[in-house]
Amino acid sequence: MTTIHGEVAAGFEPVREAFAANFAQHGDIGAAVCVYQYGRPVVDLWGGVADPETGRPWTRDTLQLVYSATKGATTTAAHMLAERGALDLDAPVAKYWPEFAANGKADIPVRWLLSHQAGLITLDQPVPLNEALAWHPMTAALAAQRPLWTPGTAHGYHGRTWGWLVGEVIRRVSGRTPGRFFADEIAAPLGLDFFIGLSAEQRDRVSRMVYQRPTVDLTTMPTESVPEELREQVAAWRDPQSYSNRAYMVTDPAEIDFDSPEVQAAELPASNGVGTAHALARMYAALIGEVDGVRLLAPETLGLAVKEQAGGKDQVMLIPSRFSSGYTLPTETNPMVGPGSFGHTGRGGSLGFADLERGVAFGYVMNHIISGSDDARATSLVEAVRRSLD
Repeated sequence: MTTIHGEVAAGFEPVREAFAANFAQHGDIGAAVCVYQYGRPVVDLWGGVADPETGRPWTRDTLQLVYSATKGATTTAAHMLAERGALDLDAPVAKYWPEFAANGKADIPVRWLLSHQAGLITLDQPVPLNEALAWHPMTAALAAQRPLWTPGTAHGYHGRTWGWLVGEVIRRVSGRTPGRFFADEIAAPLGLDFFIGLSAEQRDRVSRMVYQRPTVDLTTMPTESVPEELREQVAAWRDPQSYSNRAYMVTDPAEIDFDSPEVQAAELPASNGVGTAHALARMYAALIGEVDGVRLLAPETLGLAVKEQAGGKDQVMLIPSRFSSGYTLPTETNPMVGPGSFGHTGRGGSLGFADLERGVAFGYVMNHIISGSDDARATSLVEAVRRSLD
């Protein structure tokens, strides 16, 4: 049985029970969960193994790569610049990034980058990975790229390109890389253990990921055996030219080793944030209220930041999705605590979000990356938070 470490405030015991059950029943190897309520931590738990190869235990200070949960941190940086008047989300991207106007993109507003409406999910010619990690070759390629659909007419998850697109706007406006801006303006004031671009001295704290593939490979199953509600997605997965596949063919090679020091040291503001569950929860807590004297966005700014901009069928994921200007919003399959929630999930299960109406912020990180619909871990933790609040 995995030993659970940390603290839980009275009334939030269901979260500890759900966290323990994730190890016993749902496949967690090493993980942490944190919940803030009205600016203070009420759950801060961790347990398991950070590196299954060496047996290194998960500690309070273990860092975890959180894939697309990084987008919530980058989104926050963009809205801070908007609040300061440095960035107009309704202005054309080309106002700040003139090269972006190429190939019919002169009128695309910044807000469409944030809300996955720009049609720039991929590149006609993928960029070599080492050049993509160096930043400028990738942003130059995106500036020259034609949209795959008429911008503003549809939305589709820009899983990888989003970070370079939004990050380059942040860099042009602030004069700092997105990782540097996050470190200076968000992580430092709040004391967050969260990095977009990991320094060498932090490497020893990072957990090693373990990948679990789906138990059933739907792409090799006869079409008539695929559940009807999944047939459109499966057909897209089988088609190399589908948006669902092309959205992840941005670099050459397309597969990226997110455990590698080179990838973690680069700045990929869509996908390579490395931090703790406590840092995620604390950042979201400082979005909805004051945390130790720090509030990241004024209430009026936050209200605009979480307003829905795109909803309905996602052109990439082929399921319903909802986006504000950067944050994801609740859907039937996106586990949050209520209609007032906003945040971002990450590949394999990580999750950070806040709910203004209920005064809570949540962070969950783990090193067992589970693909497919078999993963109940974040959902069970969020349900436990909901029970604790009720």
